Amino acid sequence: MPQRDLDELDRYVIYRLQENAWETSAAEIAADYGVSPSTVRNRIIRLRDDDVIQGSHIDVDYERVGYQLFTIIFCTAPIPKREQLARDTLEIPGVVSARELMTGEENIHVVAVGRDGDDLSRIGRDLASLGLEIVEEELVHNEYFCPFHWFGPDEEATDDASSQPEPNEE
Repeated sequence: MPQRDLDELDRYVIYRLQENAWETSAAEIAADYGVSPSTVRNRIIRLRDDDVIQGSHIDVDYERVGYQLFTIIFCTAPIPKREQLARDTLEIPGVVSARELMTGEENIHVVAVGRDGDDLSRIGRDLASLGLEIVEEELVHNEYFCPFHWFGPDEEATDDASSQPEPNEE
């Protein structure tokens, strides 16, 4: 996969969308950066087309809707099957994400939610039936997110600062 170089505007758009994509408009980003809203919309489209921005995820408080057991399940998968097994976990009811790791024995981390211990037991059985070995399970109390700070407006760019687009480019 070829690397996509980001300029200052790209980084700023990503940062602002990571802060709160649901309530941040292209017009707001444009006004804060000093470009036109169409420039920001075009950048967002290009970042999506280039697979830099993938999806639009929301942070759900599962406990408020009756799923008080929010857990990370650490699994071991055979290396040749690791990627496919990580993807297969997403078909299990209650699994909300899976992370495939390149190193270590616990090479798949599955995030799952359930109402009670029976839900988590069923999820564990379903993971085992895929061929995953469950190494450990941890209940999560809280999870916090923030945008990647190097994309923020106060950070120095890691590449040439002269790559900033002129206002109303595109």
